[in-house]
Amino acid sequence: MSPWRMTRWERGDLPPGTDSDSGEPATSADGPQRRHEALVSVRLGRSAPGSHLVEYLRHEPCAVDAWWIAADVDAVIRLAADSMTVLHRAVADLRLRAGVEVAEANYILRALDLSAPADPRTPEWAGSAA
Repeated sequence: MSPWRMTRWERGDLPPGTDSDSGEPATSADGPQRRHEALVSVRLGRSAPGSHLVEYLRHEPCAVDAWWIAADVDAVIRLAADSMTVLHRAVADLRLRAGVEVAEANYILRALDLSAPADPRTPEWAGSAA
């Protein structure tokens, strides 16, 4: 079955990229595996209780973290998967199965380097001029 049509149970029990024995991030000889991640802002439907979303996320293998927030949305959910197809399916499942009325996904491209001071003449988004 293609990953797009997989149900959350067919995707596995552990969050993607974890070692089945220890639950720690999986690594290879070349280092950690690449994971695709998204932060999804969700607004629940009027008749959907928050407990339904929480219970759904407890069994969703792509769910890494979630927070109730005070904003124009109800919660922010961090999802991670080994492929973009599975990640897109997890976002779609929030809309279809978790009682979510609005799900706006923001896909994470790369982390910002906050350890080194930035050159004030070059904006971070411009990259290096090498």
